[in-house]
Amino acid sequence: MLKDVYAKYYFDQNYNCAETILRAGNEYYELGLHDRDMILVGGFGAGMQSGNTCGAILAAISILSMKYVEAKAHESADIKPVVNLLLDKFNAKYGSVLCDVIKPQSFMPEVRCEKTIIAACDIIEEVLAEYKPA
Repeated sequence: MLKDVYAKYYFDQNYNCAETILRAGNEYYELGLHDRDMILVGGFGAGMQSGNTCGAILAAISILSMKYVEAKAHESADIKPVVNLLLDKFNAKYGSVLCDVIKPQSFMPEVRCEKTIIAACDIIEEVLAEYKPA
């Protein structure tokens, strides 16, 4: 399971939520990203450093993009519905996709955003199991 992989990135290597999700997803789903590629999501942590859209969600969308986009997102029949399914599941769980709304529900100082990361891992797996490509 994806959530069996995240801890070494989050706790042992001290990556933020977005970096953790992408690194764990890259390993678990064998996405073929290189270490340097994952820096792309560094600024997504803490809701794009501003409490906006949760970094774990943005990294989850990055994983879905790697799985469902061949060359260009607007040429993929799958990316919009699969991303919307992911967003629906986050909204159902937290009532929002915003870090400023999610964080008060799951942040604990001793483990930071671990609950959100675990939820993101579960939601990614649910989406990949439920979504049927066009």
